[in-house]
Order: sequence, then structure tokens, then C-alpha cells
Amino acid sequence: MTELNKINQKQESISAYIHIPFCEHICFYCDFNKVFIEGQPVDEYIEALIKEIKLTRLKYPSKKTNTIYIGGGTPTSLSANQLDALLKGVREELPFTDGDEFTVEANPGDLTLEKLQVLQNYGVNRLSMGVQSFNDRLLKKIGRKHTAQDVYDTMKIFEAADFRNVSIDLIFALPNQTIEDFEDTLNQALSLDLPHYSMYSLILENKTMFYNWARQGRLHLPGIDVEGDMFELAIDKMTKAGRHQYEVSNFCIPGKESQHNLVYWNNEHYYGLGAGASGYLGNVRYKNHGPIQHYLKPLRENQLPTITTENLTIQNQMEEEMFLGLRKIEGVSVSHFEEKFNQSLDSVYGDVIGKLLADKMIQTNNDRLCLTEKGLILGNEVFKEFLIN
Repeated sequence: MTELNKINQKQESISAYIHIPFCEHICFYCDFNKVFIEGQPVDEYIEALIKEIKLTRLKYPSKKTNTIYIGGGTPTSLSANQLDALLKGVREELPFTDGDEFTVEANPGDLTLEKLQVLQNYGVNRLSMGVQSFNDRLLKKIGRKHTAQDVYDTMKIFEAADFRNVSIDLIFALPNQTIEDFEDTLNQALSLDLPHYSMYSLILENKTMFYNWARQGRLHLPGIDVEGDMFELAIDKMTKAGRHQYEVSNFCIPGKESQHNLVYWNNEHYYGLGAGASGYLGNVRYKNHGPIQHYLKPLRENQLPTITTENLTIQNQMEEEMFLGLRKIEGVSVSHFEEKFNQSLDSVYGDVIGKLLADKMIQTNNDRLCLTEKGLILGNEVFKEFLIN
């Protein structure tokens, strides 16, 4: 029996990622599947997305949706009426219990009180906001259209709606960014007293404007040492402010961990819905068509818009269990690994683990294998050790 058939028989709970590819503005560093919203068939896209949910659940049913995460693009670039149509369809098609984690991504400046109330009406109880920096000069340099003041204005909207479960994203190692710049951003972010913060270093992704500018020598980024110092500063400031680091890039007050992101790091199943979205069901990872019209075409004919599927071997699944699980500060459970794969962790990765322990990149903690402080800074060096060459 295949893993997918097992899912059909077990009727497991499966989380859902839903992609809205529309943006009011395209940032210079972003490589997510997105298009400028003007002139796009947004209403047809929403209808097609609801149809995709229906078709996917016919094929891979589940009794419960643990978490829902609507990302992008910029979901809040939709109008209040479009958001209403989207969320109405999502709630009708996905079996979801009010009170479970339901996150929507938002941009400062795009969110109005009316839109927030629509979100709340359908059970959205967490918002993730792309702030990136509180330095207006840097925001302009990376192609963001909002200002620091927009962030504070959006916070007033949250206050008016009594909406408290907000996370913000910050990016460090930006062009010409100094330690002092980043420290000021951290201070302003923490002054908002939010339950959750995510922090990422800038990565130059293919086909972005930043990538092209770097190749032309037009982009001046902080060196690797400065980047490391920024990350250490973030960990220090977040920890002192009572936001514990529970994953390489994520910090929160206890109990406010992102349950949806833990689905990824725990290597659990989720639907990937929308243009360019990826999902993981049974032993299959799949990806949807990215371009809007390519995504819409099969759905007009009641076909799923899948473009690629990858059947994961047990070896692939074990690799993912390790490099995803080690992103969590608590690391990988040795007993859970053995129960899941019917093999001891030592028999599969004994040599790799021995080397990383000797290099002080990982450590053992009761039943768990986790990164050391050194391993946290050099995480990618650790993760690649678990991949077959």
C-alpha cells in the first residue's frame, strides 16, 4: 500500500498552505511566486483556488485541518470583498476548528480595519507582517513601499480590533546596513512588545533584481562576519526581552510558537494550494504551476494544477527529518526517528553524528540531538552533512 493510500484510509489531519500571488509592489530581493496585482484575474483566481481545495480534498481527504496559513505575495493586497470570498470558500471546504491557528500574511499599509474585521469574521487569529526594517532609507533601498510609520499606523488598527497575535519578519545583512542600523530596528521591533518575531539574513535569489545587481557589482552587502554579529545580536536582544529562540530564525514568548511552521520543521503533511504552492502528502512532494494562466487552465477543466511530483525514498525522508528537525532549538527526537523509520538514528547517521559532535556543531540532550551555539551560526554546514553526496 502506498503512503498516499494510507493517508486516504487513515483520514489524517493535514495542514494547509494557501498561496495568493498578488502584490501591490515587487520587492527587489523577493523570489516568491508573485505578480503585480493590476490587471490580473483576481476574482477568477479565488474561484479556481476554492475549486482546487475541493478537488484536492476529494483525492486526499482529511477529517481535520490542523493549521491554515495564507501567504504570498500579499494576501492583504486583495480588497475586503475579495478577502471575504476567499475566506468564505476556505472555511466551507476545509474542516477547521475555530481557535486552531489560522495565519494570514499582511503588509504594513495594505491592511485596513475593514479587511482585519473580515479576517476575524472567518476565524483568522494570527497575522504575520513583513516589516523587514524600521530604517526608511533601507526600506526604500530594498524596494519596500511602506515606511516605519506605516508599521506604527498598522499597530493602531490591531489595537482598535483588539487583535494581539501578531508576528513580524525582519531581514538583516541588507545593502550598506550597519550593526547600529540593525540594533535600532531590533529595539523598535521589541518596543512593540509582540509575541513572535522572525529574523532572516538576506539571501540573493536567482532572477531577483538584487541578484542581477550583485552580479554587476552594484550591491554592497555586509561581510559574513558582520552578518554573524547581527545574528548573535538578535539572539541576545530577543532572549533578554523574553522571546526564546525555538527555531533558527524564530523567537517568541512561550506558547506563541508558529504551529504552522512547526508542521514543516516536524516534517508533517500539508496541502499546498494556489499558484506555485508546494505540498507534502504521504511520500510525495508536489508543486503547482506558477504562472497564473498556467495554474488556471487545468482548473477550468476540473483538473489539479500540479506540475511536478517527487516520490521520496525512505532515505530522502530521513534526510528531511534531520535537516528540517535540526532547525528547531530542541532538535530531533532519537526515539521518534526510530519509531517513524524503524531504524536507529545511529545505524543510519552514526558517522555523521560522530563528526559533528567532535566539531562541536551538535550536542545530545537526553533523547534529543540539537545544534550547539556554533552549529546555530553555521546551520547550513550541519544540514548538508545529512544529505547524500
